[in-house]
Amino acid sequence: MHLINEGGPLFMISLLILLFLTIFLVAKGLKNNTQKNLDLIKAISLFALVFGFFGFILGLINALDMIPSDGKVAPGILAGGIKRGILPPTLGTFVFLLGRLGVIVITWMKKE
Repeated sequence: MHLINEGGPLFMISLLILLFLTIFLVAKGLKNNTQKNLDLIKAISLFALVFGFFGFILGLINALDMIPSDGKVAPGILAGGIKRGILPPTLGTFVFLLGRLGVIVITWMKKE
């Protein structure tokens, strides 16, 4: 729960919802293998990846806006801000990889 708040609740909770949706669709695809299901998994996992990087870009812009107003930034504060900014793309990448792994498994199990 701590990482969700650190990475920004808007992006992290949205990405968690996409993670659960991806897991659900992969499980559904293992039972009922359809092209529509594969396309949904691909689209949702790619959206999660891009959404995570979008969260990073917004966080980085926000952090860089704070630097000119203060003039001085302690390295620890800057490193903490970068860590917070990297959390959404990390979760988005995890969702993407999980979705792609699911697509590989479902495609491999597909009966010709």
